[in-house]
Amino acid sequence: MTTAITTLPNLTAGTWAIDQAHSTVAFSVRHLMVSKVRGTFNDFAGAITVAEDGTTSVEADIKVDSIDTNNADRDAHIKSADFFDAEQFPTAKFKSTGVRAKGDDYVVDGEFTLHGVTRPVELNLEFNGVNPGMGNGPVAGFEASTVLNRKDFGISIEMPLEGGGAVVGDKITITLEIEAGLQA
Repeated sequence: MTTAITTLPNLTAGTWAIDQAHSTVAFSVRHLMVSKVRGTFNDFAGAITVAEDGTTSVEADIKVDSIDTNNADRDAHIKSADFFDAEQFPTAKFKSTGVRAKGDDYVVDGEFTLHGVTRPVELNLEFNGVNPGMGNGPVAGFEASTVLNRKDFGISIEMPLEGGGAVVGDKITITLEIEAGLQA
């Protein structure tokens, strides 16, 4: 079920395609219990669709083998069967099931599929407004985040540390900076 939003000013009906060149899909995860490894996914696509009645829905795909942590060896390990198994599960997918107000911001409820497992997720969303654009039509900006547990998606590798804890944490913070353009 998708919930109508009527409080997003200037977000007109139509399909707003994600502009990959002006958007970021990033993550961070605890490493060695004391710091965080950060990275991005460089190949993704999606759209925000606004119906005439204001009902809003979102769909997006992320190519998991496009992961980039600035370390080729680590990236190769994350793509392997120990983590993403990118050969068998090449794409992570998000499909919204509803959008609701939360104070001055919003929550996008949806289904996220990673590593062959689909789970419900909530994205905390900040709508940054609409700009007339630079000659190609209006653009809208969004910031969203969520925290996932990798084990919920069957990524259960254990790499314990001698003194306790683990090399890689269970909680993954996903942060999205999205610019989307209204399609003609």
